[in-house]
Amino acid sequence: MAGIGFVLRNLTTKDNLLGLLSGFGYSALVATGPWLFTILALTGILALGSYFTTFEQQITFRIAIIYNFSFSLVISGPIVMVLTRYVADLIFLKEVEKAPGALIGGLILVYAIQFPLAFYFYFFYVKLEYMTALSAFINYFLINGVWLVTIFITALKDYKTVIRVFLMGMTLGAVANPLLAKDLGVVGMFFGFNAGLLIIFFGIIARVFAEYPFEAKNFFDFFGYFRRYWDLALVGLTFNLAAWIDKWIMWFSPEREVVSGGFISYSNYDSAMFLAYLSIVPSMASFVLSMETRFYEHYLKFYRDIQKHAHFQTIQANHKELIRAVHLSGRNFLILQGGISLLAILLAPNIFQWFNINFKQMGMYRLGVLGAFYHVSILFLNIILSYFDCRRKALQVSIFFLVSNALLTYYALHLGFPYYGFGYFSASLLTFMVAMIITFRHILDLPYHTFITQNDSIRG
Repeated sequence: MAGIGFVLRNLTTKDNLLGLLSGFGYSALVATGPWLFTILALTGILALGSYFTTFEQQITFRIAIIYNFSFSLVISGPIVMVLTRYVADLIFLKEVEKAPGALIGGLILVYAIQFPLAFYFYFFYVKLEYMTALSAFINYFLINGVWLVTIFITALKDYKTVIRVFLMGMTLGAVANPLLAKDLGVVGMFFGFNAGLLIIFFGIIARVFAEYPFEAKNFFDFFGYFRRYWDLALVGLTFNLAAWIDKWIMWFSPEREVVSGGFISYSNYDSAMFLAYLSIVPSMASFVLSMETRFYEHYLKFYRDIQKHAHFQTIQANHKELIRAVHLSGRNFLILQGGISLLAILLAPNIFQWFNINFKQMGMYRLGVLGAFYHVSILFLNIILSYFDCRRKALQVSIFFLVSNALLTYYALHLGFPYYGFGYFSASLLTFMVAMIITFRHILDLPYHTFITQNDSIRG
């Protein structure tokens, strides 16, 4: 996201508060677009829908969206990661004429893999009315499509179009959903929400084809990247799976609910965690806007000077500046996100009272806020490892996160209700410590890795 980050950073150079707020606002939506859209739209839909729909209809709609959101993210993760690398290489090699074909090929692959799974689940496994099942099935594929097309956001660097598309879709979904639900029930809720997703999905596709007006061909040229970057595909699978495994395990808690159709969930835990995740939106925006761009500038200078056969003293100086940029970004993140997380925890009673949230969720919410703090830190460290092409190390971090989150959540589940959320928090904390050690050891030895361990001529 560094590319669009530089564009957004220009907004903050305007000598007024509006420019600063615009930069952070755009960055927040660009960095967390599909995820933030889903949470905010879902919140608005359920709040407005309470006046037009029954409680049972709201529960059916909500749990279907959560299922679609979680399983689409996990299953599409490997494809999204590999295709992201492919598109990045196209931009670097100035071969962007292949982008339209890659977009279509990626969509075909995502849909081909997930069609039988989603078809079986909605038309055979759960017991829903046909139109409800069909609407949920369509929603699943729209969410998958949005995950994939947002790969091209950074290639476009057109933040205004991206933001307009997301805002239009979010607004349409939040407004049309309850209005249609009044007469059509759950089907109307899905129809309104799907209409918003359609705006986002086709809006970004249209912008990609307008930006790159080339013939779409060679749809599956990126297939070779799966063999070359299999570890990157596994990072996409394991990291997303790690983010959801605690929710899936908690669906089998004694307090779980089996709602109409046969969906299993634990709504108190899901809601608490989604609310906790909102606390990391500012740091995500800050990362795109300033942290990643500052790091990228020093990263680029370090490697460009090496390519220009700079003196060792210059390389050492660049290395020190790169380390300093990482330390400065990390400090800024800790101050920003630490302060927000502390406020979210201290103000939890007020937040729950203002939004009429079940107070049973408060303990899980507070642990979720702490877990989200370390979770987003892990994400940033993995991004830094990806810059240095440390795919195996990023995979190690992701696997450790997955295994620790699964085991500790399972252990906390058996300890009982007071410990719900402790597994996610402790797994995030432990994984952050592991990721920090791995990342900083690599950065401190960066010249050695650059000239020795990552030198193909020596390794050969």
